[in-house]
Amino acid sequence: MAEPSTLPDKHVALRVVPQPSDANVHGDVFGGWIMAQVDIAGAIPASRRANGRVATVAVNSFLFKHPVFVGDLLSFYADIVKTGNTSVTVSVEVYAQRMSLAEEVVKVTEATLTYVATDRDRRPRVLPSLD
Repeated sequence: MAEPSTLPDKHVALRVVPQPSDANVHGDVFGGWIMAQVDIAGAIPASRRANGRVATVAVNSFLFKHPVFVGDLLSFYADIVKTGNTSVTVSVEVYAQRMSLAEEVVKVTEATLTYVATDRDRRPRVLPSLD
């Protein structure tokens, strides 16, 4: 059983409820589906920082801590942890609110991804200054 948790007190990047088509016949959500949602959530702050298009270049770490079920309300929190000349590294944490009478919040996934800013021709470009 997961340790009781609460949602972080910070801005949520994405919220979504997995549907039956996102899961196996037992109602367990596919890891690949969760990975895709994490990539979307991580790209939000990365594209803001890049002021435009970004491409995922690395999944540095990915940990599934607890299963996700059809009907869970998933909240994705994404924070920039590092920037380079053309790259933005983002940490993403995912929490599930189990949709039952007694509210249960469980941290289900954590990941770190790196994105690179790209130009119109999809070639790497320097991040804009923060001035």
